[in-house]
Amino acid sequence: MDSFLASVERRGLRMAELAIGNREDALDVVQDAMLMLCRRYAGRDESEWRPLFYRILQNRIRDFHRRRVVSNRFRTWLRPWSGDPETDPVDAMQVVADPRNDGPESQAGRDAAMVQLETALRRLPGRQQQVFLLRIWEGLDVNQTARAMGCSAGSVKTHLARALQTLRTRLEGYVP
Repeated sequence: MDSFLASVERRGLRMAELAIGNREDALDVVQDAMLMLCRRYAGRDESEWRPLFYRILQNRIRDFHRRRVVSNRFRTWLRPWSGDPETDPVDAMQVVADPRNDGPESQAGRDAAMVQLETALRRLPGRQQQVFLLRIWEGLDVNQTARAMGCSAGSVKTHLARALQTLRTRLEGYVP
């Protein structure tokens, strides 16, 4: 189980971070999903762990959004008017020098491309974002994705086609 969790930890964190928008909250969500998998499904066959983990992760992300909606109703009255609440502190790991030692131009191009892609992914509807990340980024097949999302294989195909079309449109003409 430890090696499986280590293999999905970074990708799960990235998925949660894209869906939630905050690294610390994403870390909590991924940790909850891993604990749930260990507690309830450690006895299952190893081939079932991957779709189960992503199903639990997506449920935890949805729960997080639901809780945030409720808590934000009250926080808006307590939040100071000055300052941007969406601004996060700089993560020290993001400013570490690239070991490949690329020049500033290529780094700037990659950074701009990632910003464009992340922005486009965040703007996708939730189900399309999930399907895209599970199918394209994680490499799950259609049936595994359907199990992870709790929907039919046809629904997975439809959501993926729509996500790809939307991303192509939004990123059209963009060359890093």
